[in-house]
Amino acid sequence: MKNILVTGSSKGLGLQITKDLLLEGNKVFAVSRTKTDELIELEKEFPKQLEHKCFDLVNAKDIKKELFREFINLKTPLHGYVNNAALAYDDIITNIHLEPLEKMFAVNVFSPYMITKYAIRNMLFNYVQGSIVHVSSISVHTGYKGLSMYASTKGALEAFSKNTAREWGVKKVRSNCLVAGFMETNMSSTLDSSQKSRIYKRTSLKEATSLESVSSTVSFLLSEKSKSITGQNVFVDSGTI
Repeated sequence: MKNILVTGSSKGLGLQITKDLLLEGNKVFAVSRTKTDELIELEKEFPKQLEHKCFDLVNAKDIKKELFREFINLKTPLHGYVNNAALAYDDIITNIHLEPLEKMFAVNVFSPYMITKYAIRNMLFNYVQGSIVHVSSISVHTGYKGLSMYASTKGALEAFSKNTAREWGVKKVRSNCLVAGFMETNMSSTLDSSQKSRIYKRTSLKEATSLESVSSTVSFLLSEKSKSITGQNVFVDSGTI
């Protein structure tokens, strides 16, 4: 049984990833700001495999205490970390406001950096050949109106991941980004049907990216089957062009 830390685990993609990892026999340390009914059901179904902590990733300075002392400690070997949690601040560039921008960077960039720091320390302490997967976005690579700020946070993660792979590959710690296309999640629920249609027409498959497809790829990147894959951006985006 592997121990996997998953952020943003209460709904959408994070919930799907958590469920799939549990079904594969892993133990999941789930982190989310709130606990949904769906997550509570998973706790009942997998009482020995799922542990959850409510924590708001905007509080990056508290990560060591809250997540790596009180929730996971060095006695628990961590085999994988899935950085799925994200906050979207969408607007055109001329409307940028600093406060929501800082909050988004705290959740999408600063907290993942700090969690990666302590996750790698845990892996090194326990002699684990671990795997880190950051969920990125196709918006980094294909421009969309109103997504410049959000895309920039994901672009920062991609650069961070590639350099993490270079820095810690010697210890067999891997780091990859899964570049996800637009999915039917709460984050995209604010888009109307015409906006979604325009987005999906830019893909080869002319449809939303499947949560199950993204989740199964995350599981693959965490597994031994991907032991020679690191420092990569793996696209699961319905063939966005």
